Amino acid sequence: MNQGTVKFFNDTKGYGFIKDTESGQDYFVHVSGLVDEIRENDAVTFDLQEGRKGLNAVNVKLA
Repeated sequence: MNQGTVKFFNDTKGYGFIKDTESGQDYFVHVSGLVDEIRENDAVTFDLQEGRKGLNAVNVKLA
């Protein structure tokens, strides 16, 4: 389980990016990968799963 901060999330389009606290990497997140509703600057925990264009954040929950 990784920890990070929601860098950007567009409710209308249903996607955004999460910045990993440890690595500083940005990961794509889609609304289908959310457990809790998220907003920009929320602290979250997440898992990573291989997607079509690299790693995606899934099982995203508020920390």
